[in-house]
Amino acid sequence: MSERALSFGAMAEAYERYRRGYPEELFEAVIAYAGRPVHTALEIGAGTGKATRLFAGRGIAITATDPDPDMLAELREHVPAEVRTERAAFEDLPTGNSYGLVYSAAALHWTRPEGRWDRMAALVEPGGVFTNFGGPVQLADPTIDDAVRTARAPFLAGDDFPSPDGTPPEQAMQWPGTELENDERFTDVRQFTIERRLTMAADDFVGHLSTVSAYLELPPSTREQVYARIREVLPETVDINADIVVHLARRAG
Repeated sequence: MSERALSFGAMAEAYERYRRGYPEELFEAVIAYAGRPVHTALEIGAGTGKATRLFAGRGIAITATDPDPDMLAELREHVPAEVRTERAAFEDLPTGNSYGLVYSAAALHWTRPEGRWDRMAALVEPGGVFTNFGGPVQLADPTIDDAVRTARAPFLAGDDFPSPDGTPPEQAMQWPGTELENDERFTDVRQFTIERRLTMAADDFVGHLSTVSAYLELPPSTREQVYARIREVLPETVDINADIVVHLARRAG
């Protein structure tokens, strides 16, 4: 795991406060795709449990994993007691057990590409489901977005995360669907988007930025300067595009 991937723990409380959860529509889509009861699930990079809560309390035995102890400590404050937690990076998870569902919310891109799908294929039981979902929180007003880019430019060129396999944003199928389509161990690869429009207080938007790895990599004093400069160019509330891109695939066999 890179240092950037392990930068979130210090902001676990902010992550819990400012990151958005996931809608019931997503759970229903995953279960409909599975086409059969899901009894066991493994979560990769659970963070503070935003996605864990979507699947918990529904008769699914969940194992939520994350390499950061602070994130898992925060998670335990918000999920049912029956959710099992394990402090481990994806690369360190034992592959002796397989699950009916393996899912990751805005965390899979932090895993190492070498052997990623070998390990995933071992963790998803035959006929089981893998799903990955997430997406950036973006300012809807291009004028405000340009102002934010200008404000942070002296310190930070951008705050997005490029596609792990270099897929251009205009291509119809995005990562990880691009890799899943080329892996014979996974079938019926699907991609869809849940549109989500939000209105946030400007302070909450800056709070969200404080949980984004690009800002967390900056020296603390620089980070505070960037936040202050961004806050100065924002109105009191901002409209947000926060679409959730969902990928689904079924383990062959």
